[in-house]
Amino acid sequence: MGSETSTAPAAGCADLTEDFGFSLMVVAHAYRTAVSSVLEAVPQGARGFQTLAAVVDGDGPSQLALAGYLRIDRTVMTYLLDDLVAADLVVRRLDPSDRRRRRIVATDHGIDTLQHLRRQVREAEDALLSAVDETGREAFRALLGRVARSALDTGPGSRPCDADADICDSAATADGAEPGRPAS
Repeated sequence: MGSETSTAPAAGCADLTEDFGFSLMVVAHAYRTAVSSVLEAVPQGARGFQTLAAVVDGDGPSQLALAGYLRIDRTVMTYLLDDLVAADLVVRRLDPSDRRRRRIVATDHGIDTLQHLRRQVREAEDALLSAVDETGREAFRALLGRVARSALDTGPGSRPCDADADICDSAATADGAEPGRPAS
């Protein structure tokens, strides 16, 4: 691993870096700060980026399935998708098996944009994780992914398809939102 850096806590404060919750909060804040400038051109920033990634890497998820998986209130998801559609990153298409449902599909521009953004986000992540060597960074990413998958599998509302049972039924292998926009 890379060299460890010691940062003294603020005057009079205890060092909480051994506390899981505190460290997780610090890293999450540093991540948001590191990627915010990279993602400022994406509608709704990191939330829009993650939604675009879920669409590009997915198989035409429904709006409801996306909202459940990404833990975004479904009314907020409507506005987010409206913004992504307006930016020509995704489109809503009728589901041929159920015309009442819309599938969210990435545009060519959305796919290209995501590829470009992923490179920039990875650079920002590498800078954030610079205290750890490359092997440690990959191990950290892998462990974090395992913890996230476990939390998705076991937490309340954990299955992304819980909100959209038809998708889970048709795909047998499928094993905190901000308030909505103010009314205009």
